[in-house]
Amino acid sequence: MSVQQILKTIEENSIMFVDFRFIGLNGGVHHITLPVSEVNEETFENGVAFDGSSIPGFRGIEESDMVMMPDTESAFVDPFTLHPTLNIMCNIFTPAGERYDRDPRSIAQKAEEYLQKSGVGTAAFFAPESEFFIFDDVRFENNMNSSFYSVDSEEAAWNTGRKEEGGNLGYKVAVKGGYVPVAPTDAQQDIRSEMVRIMEETGLKVERHHHEVATAGQAEINFRFSTLTTTADNLIKYKYIVQNVAKQWGKVATFMPKPLFGDNGSGMHVHSSIFDGDTPLFYEKGAYGNLSKLAMNYIGGILYHAPALIALTNPSTNSFKRLVPGYEAPVNLVFSKGNRSAAVRIPIAAVSPKGCRIEFRTPDSTANPYLAFAAMLLAGLDGIKKGLDPVALGYGPFDKNIYELSDDEKKEIRSVPGTLEEALDALESDSAFLTESGVFSEDFIANYIAFKRNEAKQVAIRIHPHEFNLYFNV
Repeated sequence: MSVQQILKTIEENSIMFVDFRFIGLNGGVHHITLPVSEVNEETFENGVAFDGSSIPGFRGIEESDMVMMPDTESAFVDPFTLHPTLNIMCNIFTPAGERYDRDPRSIAQKAEEYLQKSGVGTAAFFAPESEFFIFDDVRFENNMNSSFYSVDSEEAAWNTGRKEEGGNLGYKVAVKGGYVPVAPTDAQQDIRSEMVRIMEETGLKVERHHHEVATAGQAEINFRFSTLTTTADNLIKYKYIVQNVAKQWGKVATFMPKPLFGDNGSGMHVHSSIFDGDTPLFYEKGAYGNLSKLAMNYIGGILYHAPALIALTNPSTNSFKRLVPGYEAPVNLVFSKGNRSAAVRIPIAAVSPKGCRIEFRTPDSTANPYLAFAAMLLAGLDGIKKGLDPVALGYGPFDKNIYELSDDEKKEIRSVPGTLEEALDALESDSAFLTESGVFSEDFIANYIAFKRNEAKQVAIRIHPHEFNLYFNV
């Protein structure tokens, strides 16, 4: 979309404000809003200034001036604002006109440019399955002398005996019993459909929605794949719509991986493939999973670099509350066709040559999608470059239920890191696959690790309520 088309959209939709948005290190969206009287062609040529020192992990106060440069292809009319508003994603530049190397969106674009320069293919396609919970109430507090959290849902298993409903009607979702039931057990059909309606109005192509496995309102909505940066933009839009529709309905949506103890957490399984023009490069009829050698090398790169990769795809301390055996969590660094206990799954049902892809099941939605998708692509390309054979490296294929293997058999399988700190250690020792291409700078990696280690420390030094159960009367 050209600048002239943007200005025409503003006029045709009686737009009163233009919201310029950018992505922080943690994947959070920040914005500055201009009235249309201040928006013209020069706005798109010169950008919108902001204070980079006020964004965590971005810039020191002595070099705080930064510029948002609008990407007109990302524009959509905001479905939630009282006054007609056009939203536009931006890339971050320095005042000297240089692309800022800590801008996640620019990193995603550089990864796409690197793919094209590599000669492997022309485009990488991504499709995330981002799960979430819809709660009716959430409360939490952390003080010097107290710490607690509490979430509640009308359909939660723990509410079978609740009286406050004015007559409990039952129809609660059992623990691990929430996969695709119909109403009245599924109490959230209409709210998910409303989310889908608005997603489609804003340009997302939605394929389906359904209740997920966990009790208390776990949900999933799948939107159509696209190229790397566009998919990351779409995921940001998706989360924005989910959270705002939930708020309109008097509920709250969270993409936190593990808000409930004892039931499935929320993941973000990521499908990816590489094309050369219109030719899919991952397909080879009759091979294992109908995957080409190039696709197998891509899997080899993903699994070989997985411990470091997970620092970007599962970048929260809460991520590792989900990555434990027994809750369909993909903790085993192996690949398999159709097997959901493997970190890398090869979908084989109703797959065409162009639909042939790999599914990395470990990530979750605390990931900054621009960083996560870029890092996945670079890990896969490193596997292609070095000819990493996942079979020779001992990554499978494993076509058994890995959770049911004996302890001796499990010893042969490498697992994901057990904590965020372990993942950051892995990234610290294995980051060349990200930096050698120039997509991620060494400064970015060092800054990211320091930023995330501080998060881990903030959790580690705080007193956990369960410690009172374990130690108070010792």
